[in-house]
Amino acid sequence: MDEPAAIGRRVQRLRAERALTQRQLAEPVYTPAYISTLESGRVRPSEAALRFLAGRLGTSYEELATGRPARLATELRLALTDAQRALATGAADEAAVLFRRLLTDAEQLDLDPERAEALLGLGECALEGGELGDAIRHFESAERLLGHEPLPRRVRAVRGRAVAHLLAGELRYACYLLETSIDELNSGGLGDPEALVLLYAAVIGPYMDMGAHARAAHAAELALALAPQVQDPALVAGMHRQVARTFLAEGRTADADASLAKAQAVYRQLSLRTDLAHCHWMRGYVQAQRGELVEAEVQLRTARDMLAAKRATLYTAQVEVELADVLRRLGRYDEATGLMSALLELDERHGAVHAGGAHRLLGLIAEERGDVEGAEEQYVRALALLERSGADGDLADLCRLLGDLLRRAGRTESALDVYRTGLGHRAVPGTTTLGPAPAAPAGAPSAPRDPD
Repeated sequence: MDEPAAIGRRVQRLRAERALTQRQLAEPVYTPAYISTLESGRVRPSEAALRFLAGRLGTSYEELATGRPARLATELRLALTDAQRALATGAADEAAVLFRRLLTDAEQLDLDPERAEALLGLGECALEGGELGDAIRHFESAERLLGHEPLPRRVRAVRGRAVAHLLAGELRYACYLLETSIDELNSGGLGDPEALVLLYAAVIGPYMDMGAHARAAHAAELALALAPQVQDPALVAGMHRQVARTFLAEGRTADADASLAKAQAVYRQLSLRTDLAHCHWMRGYVQAQRGELVEAEVQLRTARDMLAAKRATLYTAQVEVELADVLRRLGRYDEATGLMSALLELDERHGAVHAGGAHRLLGLIAEERGDVEGAEEQYVRALALLERSGADGDLADLCRLLGDLLRRAGRTESALDVYRTGLGHRAVPGTTTLGPAPAAPAGAPSAPRDPD
């Protein structure tokens, strides 16, 4: 709301344009003296008074309070749903252009909620493009804008930040961000299905890479159990957008805003397909560990197809390393190798853990084909990517593979050096940064104890 003097001048101008006296504007609720005091800027009007006067003056509360035509704000919200639709359906490049323009518009109109939505959109676009530094900056800015909001409103920013840190190899910090938020939601009675699905799906990645497989499986099951409460009817979202356009054309900005709010909620749910794909990935991983390779292939292909449909290139590549490993174990070496091209393009800033996994897998394939030199080269490349990632379990396993390879080749001293390196990175299964698992939602089973 503007300062009293600015509001008073606005009321006086609009009253004069409509040829109303102060008495005509005031009655039957207020007095002419109150209108005179308001117009002179000597009193700050209440929201109730401004809504009454807006109705008498034939304008909106927002325009009377801020000087900003309500139509401009509604048009901005409509454009935001267009950008969210583009992102939800996979056109991240197009969406980024829209979000950047809308961020500028929201700043000019001083609309903080819309600025936050634009920043969240830019963060998601940056994540899908692998620009992790940009993603972190956008999510941090959105979180600052939403600092006064309850946690469910801020979860998208927290989750985005955590995923960016995870992809950058900062596993423990990502885990800390996510577990803290899950605990706060469930312990504080703020359990929101959409917020919890976002957090549970996002925490699977760091749990997996840190060796906390029991926690990862439990998080996946909780997320999939909540998923039916956050379905993604894209057709309904499109309907709400079109209805909003009709209302706006008729000058019914309040009705248009209501429809846009419904459309935005659906597009947020549409973006959950990425997170639910991670849950299918987790199921496939667990099945692969049990030796259920055919079933694992089905789950991993489901996850990969869901992500590819959204053109989530980085996430798709990450799931493909697990799928390629299943194909290798099924003896389908050529198919497994064919999946590795996208992962080999990832670098230390854009998915070090998964790029390292791709080189490890190519090393296994080379070793099983009798190419000792090629296997060593791939293992060494994987070690270089994983050394600073914090993925201790993966490092220890890789050192074991490389040490065994060197030992069989008669290079005993080199093998011993590699084994010693692996022992330095040995992780306790189930270890995370916070010790006990975060609280589960009310009525849900608690997480199983991590194995010793």
